[in-house]
Amino acid sequence: MRIALVQEPAGLEPDANRARLLELTPDGADLVVFPEAFARDFGAPGSDVGPYAEAPDGPFATAVATAAAEHATTVVAGMFEAGPDPERPYNTLVMRGAAAADYRKVHLYDSFGYRESDRLTAGAVEPVVADVAGLRVGLMTCYDLRFPELARALVDAGAEVLVVPAAWVAGERKVDHWRTLARARAIENTVYVAAAGQPGPRYSGHSLVVDPLGDVLAEAGDGAEILTADLDAETLAAARRTNPSLANRRL
Repeated sequence: MRIALVQEPAGLEPDANRARLLELTPDGADLVVFPEAFARDFGAPGSDVGPYAEAPDGPFATAVATAAAEHATTVVAGMFEAGPDPERPYNTLVMRGAAAADYRKVHLYDSFGYRESDRLTAGAVEPVVADVAGLRVGLMTCYDLRFPELARALVDAGAEVLVVPAAWVAGERKVDHWRTLARARAIENTVYVAAAGQPGPRYSGHSLVVDPLGDVLAEAGDGAEILTADLDAETLAAARRTNPSLANRRL
């Protein structure tokens, strides 16, 4: 599998973000990952995002499907999804193309002085895994990366690649946490981790792909960038022979 991480900022105009999604999807990748909330950025801290919520078959998800079809790939990108509470939508990833899935963010970012749960509704704790180009891909979003139990649940459901779109807010230690957590989730689960963030200055950037033994295959800086890496099942199998920690678990 060739994966592309599109480290680009989301703006506040949904029409413009849909157009940029179509423009930025590269050719030649089996899986293209855009950041969290790419349909429309969060706005100022505490902003009401309810008016920007859409259905899973609405304009943004349709644009994701169109980009995937035009570039013969599968695309993952973040949006706000309308739910039962019109004032607190879901923070949702849509996957469209050769594979299709929707994932509603489980762990809301009530941390570092911010309360995402004031404006969003958490999704059910249900691992979402899809087959893409011969590998099983599990979906997580941003703050989910800090919760090893969700990553393990995805691996128990068959995930071999953890895809993590994010809008990882910049700040002291934040890049170090991002990189450390991505490598930890890869090492402890012997999986690939592909984490795609929005760039600076508001967010941390540093999108990266980590292999199942924790080596960083590719990493962006803090500006806009498209990052690519190749993932393969044999490397994953070899890592699990070297480090059979999943097989050695005692439950």
